[in-house]
Amino acid sequence: MTVTNSGANPVDIQRQWSELAQEVRKHREQYYNGQPSIPDADFDQLFAALVQLEAQHPELQSPDSPTQQVGAAPEGAADIEHLERLYSLDNVFDAAELQDWLDRTPAKAYLTELKIDGLSIDLVYRDGQLATAATRGDGRVGEDITANARVIEDIPQHLTGSDDYPVPALVEVRGEVYMRPDDFEQINAARREEGKPTFANPRNAAAGGLRMKDPQEVKKRRLHMVCHGLGAREGFEPTSQHDAYEALSAWGFPVSPYTQLVHSAQEVQDRVAYWAQHRHDAHFEMDGLVVKVDDLASQRSLGATSRAPRWAIAYKYPPEEVTTKLLDIEVGVGRTGRVTPYAVMEPVFVSGSTVSKATLHNQFEVKNKNVLIGDTVIIRKAGEIIPEVLGPVLDLRDGRETEWVFPTHCPSCGTRLAPQKEGDQDWRCPNTQSCPAQLSARLEYLASRKALDIEALGEKAAIDLIASGALTDESDLFDLDEDALLKSSAYTNKEGELNAQGKKLLENLKTARDTDFWRVLVALSIRHVGPIAARALAARFGSMEALRAASESELADTDGVGDIIATSFKQWFEVDWHRNIVEKWQAAGVTMEEVATDKPAQTLEGLNIVVTGTLENFSRDSAKEAIVSRGGKASGSVSKKTDFVVVGANAGSKEAKARDLGVRIIDEAGFQRLLDTGEA
Repeated sequence: MTVTNSGANPVDIQRQWSELAQEVRKHREQYYNGQPSIPDADFDQLFAALVQLEAQHPELQSPDSPTQQVGAAPEGAADIEHLERLYSLDNVFDAAELQDWLDRTPAKAYLTELKIDGLSIDLVYRDGQLATAATRGDGRVGEDITANARVIEDIPQHLTGSDDYPVPALVEVRGEVYMRPDDFEQINAARREEGKPTFANPRNAAAGGLRMKDPQEVKKRRLHMVCHGLGAREGFEPTSQHDAYEALSAWGFPVSPYTQLVHSAQEVQDRVAYWAQHRHDAHFEMDGLVVKVDDLASQRSLGATSRAPRWAIAYKYPPEEVTTKLLDIEVGVGRTGRVTPYAVMEPVFVSGSTVSKATLHNQFEVKNKNVLIGDTVIIRKAGEIIPEVLGPVLDLRDGRETEWVFPTHCPSCGTRLAPQKEGDQDWRCPNTQSCPAQLSARLEYLASRKALDIEALGEKAAIDLIASGALTDESDLFDLDEDALLKSSAYTNKEGELNAQGKKLLENLKTARDTDFWRVLVALSIRHVGPIAARALAARFGSMEALRAASESELADTDGVGDIIATSFKQWFEVDWHRNIVEKWQAAGVTMEEVATDKPAQTLEGLNIVVTGTLENFSRDSAKEAIVSRGGKASGSVSKKTDFVVVGANAGSKEAKARDLGVRIIDEAGFQRLLDTGEA
């Protein structure tokens, strides 16, 4: 936002300040009550514009200006006055601004901490017992949430001391309450199934949970907390922030495993650069790096402004939530027939790439999010996740927006759409055998690396094979020859001859015939049967004939399979044209049984192993292959059932979670020994 220059009319300047200050107050209140209507980056721009205007016209600055205040006053609940004031943090947005702060704030040591995107909490302990818990509020007074804090497992009810760190008579602890991304996805998925509105982001879900009236409902939100500071204390005087964190950990508080003590401005800049590349490695959502002068005496000497300490700064990373115009809503049909609406938007840059489409999940989600065509919408993209529409910016509606109507018929084949079962949130096209969209999606999937790994068969080629009539369905895939491929423009040149890609496809198909049996099972697109279940079924039953003869209970008893996959497997083979695929592939010479090989010793039988970070001698796929081939289970997430976590360079949240759960952690050398001997 551009502010008026210093030569403008004083009345206009005052009006501009009033409007801008009112806008900042409104959005700050929404943010602290867990209902933001604009992305954080947009709020940062509004606030920076207000700071700039007051810098140009100091007479505008007053004690009630948002630039001189912290947070927003609490709503509705009983109030608790903090023993010491909680401050906000000033922000910088690039390396040059950070360097200016470092030049103004020299220190022998700094602490670098991840800026958690959560909700601030203030905890007071008297004689080691939790006395009160409150939100930040306006920095002086917060909302009483003591009952809810008692059901958050990370918040200790009683402090445990040690010889080095005895429990003080009084200590005020500051922290951040947050929701882990995987918990957030599970809660939103459950809400979708129940037809309830979903949360825009983990912070909103955490903020809403912390203010719920029933503590048992709060407990269901699976909230976590990390400490990041101290307020008032009696009987405890640390000399540094780092020492304070050591004490907090000794007393039983969770502290961030990502905090690092550094000793130069260059090391601070290096940490900023590192986390810019690894911002999704942490087990919580973060939007910046906080830099603090470590020495507490220096902190007291530097002091604070009316709203922020001078001894700390927050480096904010580029936004992962942005606004753009919603031009239309269209639907796509997946390989299982699921019809998914998606937003068509004005292209916008977010999280390192330009996007113009974003998922809307299903028709009920569109309604729950109150999204209209023509809205300015907030979109989000975290890491490699497909962009998602969070909701509209209601203040920008002008009455020209229109409601979207879910189609009654499949846009690809014209078949009437319906839910697979009563109450299902996802609607599907039931024409699974010949719907072109489903056919091409299945072809693309079976050609992927997780299935038959047919390099010359991509998305566009799959669509063209169906559209041109070169294939009627996947059953004819291994019968493709040069004559059939000449119908497809994807595999012919301008002269109408087979091109290099066409020749490559024929070679790929020869190789794919001799692939592993489990890959064939994956390629069939049996619902719920992915690589893990396919490996387990192939290893136990050994052939397609034995699998088809097995009972549902026998399939379900297979490790890593269970009732849902077993039912899906049996139901798939009840369909005539499904069985036809298997029979035609078998006639074409595709592998239909496990091939006897020099199988390695089953040193990992029964073990659940997670690999995280970069290993020197293993790629992610080869590490997984090494585990599975020795009888182990290669899992993608850490839980109490995990036996080992193999940690390589730049390991992130999985290592931290393993430490939290007490799971055994090994390095690459230990992993190799485990593979060879079964011991680490």
